[in-house]
Amino acid sequence: MKKISILFLCTGNSCRSQMAEGWTRYLKGDIINAFSAGIETHGLNPDAVKVMAEAGVDISKQKSKNLNDFKDTEFDYVITVCDHANETCPWFPAGCKVIHAGFPDPPRLAEKLAENGASEAQQLDCRQVRDQIKAYIETLPGALHK
Repeated sequence: MKKISILFLCTGNSCRSQMAEGWTRYLKGDIINAFSAGIETHGLNPDAVKVMAEAGVDISKQKSKNLNDFKDTEFDYVITVCDHANETCPWFPAGCKVIHAGFPDPPRLAEKLAENGASEAQQLDCRQVRDQIKAYIETLPGALHK
């Protein structure tokens, strides 16, 4: 059986799309080839690495990639994981289905928590996004056909 090829697309490929790639490789690597990229590249978010490691998934070797790095790669699906990427998502060849599965921005959540006096440890409570992404990945590939 041919593996499904999915690109997770976000603005900077630093957090949400990186977590989605990591979860997919960890949970669905036998049936899905997972990749991630950004409209821009912002580098791998160290907090994303921390919270994924807490869940037993190592994304520390992943790199922040630009969408242009995949211009010659064919995907079955592109899944936008943030509103900005969804709104600015470029054109993809016929046969590639674009799906939006938006998640809150963990750095923005941490910033709001910090503004409200949360400690650095409490700012990682944006683990909820990590867990939301995991729950979504667990629905794949079935959710792709809805």
